[in-house]
Amino acid sequence: MEFILFCKQKIKNIIQNLNQPRILVIGDFALDEMIYGTSHRISREAPVLILQHTRTDNLLGAASNAANNISKLNGGKVSALGIVGSDYHGGILKNALEQANIDVSHVLTDQNRATTTKTRISGASAQSVVQQIVRIDRETRSELSSEIEQKIIDKIHALTSDYDGILLSDYGIGIMTQNIIDNAINSAKKYDKVIVVDSQDDLSRFKGVDIITPNQPDAEKTLGYIIKDRQTLLKAGQDLLDMTLADKILLTRGGDGMMLFEKNGNITEIPAFNKTEVFDVTGAGDTVAAAVTLGLCAGANATEASVIGNLSASLVIRKFGAATTSQEELIENLEDLNLENIRKFEFNIC
Repeated sequence: MEFILFCKQKIKNIIQNLNQPRILVIGDFALDEMIYGTSHRISREAPVLILQHTRTDNLLGAASNAANNISKLNGGKVSALGIVGSDYHGGILKNALEQANIDVSHVLTDQNRATTTKTRISGASAQSVVQQIVRIDRETRSELSSEIEQKIIDKIHALTSDYDGILLSDYGIGIMTQNIIDNAINSAKKYDKVIVVDSQDDLSRFKGVDIITPNQPDAEKTLGYIIKDRQTLLKAGQDLLDMTLADKILLTRGGDGMMLFEKNGNITEIPAFNKTEVFDVTGAGDTVAAAVTLGLCAGANATEASVIGNLSASLVIRKFGAATTSQEELIENLEDLNLENIRKFEFNIC
């Protein structure tokens, strides 16, 4: 086991170059619709609150949040490839993506699918804090039509050469078919592009990518066993590498930091950079995937990209909602970062 010596100036140089790569995000794009109101009486029609509407916020969720994180770090050099429905929320989602400086010219409209939308209705009285009352999910989980699937595949092959990297953002909602996965990976390899996977579904479907960035619960779901101690943690890393044939697995573990497993046998343990100022972990995985993708495309090695991903996540969890960070914020917080506890060792299970 050895401690890794990092040159903060090199990390800073990489962060300063995060605005150079162009990224294509393929995945399950979604809208988080937040409806707020104040309660003032109970309805006469049913024993429910009546809310006086105050505002509606349309936020980017799922793959949309990953694309938003990339946009905030690279100045909008990011394109979305996905699906919306021909419904009210489809227009709202595309507009929200455009407002975030994300190219939506490759987003397809599928009349047979609903735009993935999670509507949260929250209310408060004059004497209470805001509380979520109900959540309404709109989504279509059925298989894509062969026509829509082929259109996405055609776009993948037409677009790959124009980008420095591809991020596959899979929330298990339907776009990430095996054909789309395989064609995206093959196209990335053909043009020698970085390809990163962030998936909440079966990780074994993604074969031979550069890096996969699962959180521990999603990894456990694929593996079929619980990571309960050091031995099962190391076994999980090797099993995921064997299962996916990926070059690297970056396992995110919340307050326990990250473990980077490489197919050459190296393992890097990165402690959590922020354990005390944790307000909301929503979307932190998207932030990690976005920062790692940009880092690799900007010339970082896997460990350096993981450090930047870890730093990015440590900043967004200090904010409420699916937050983002910026190059300036990363550089500002880099100076105070303790990188002395990052350890590398060879993989060896007894």
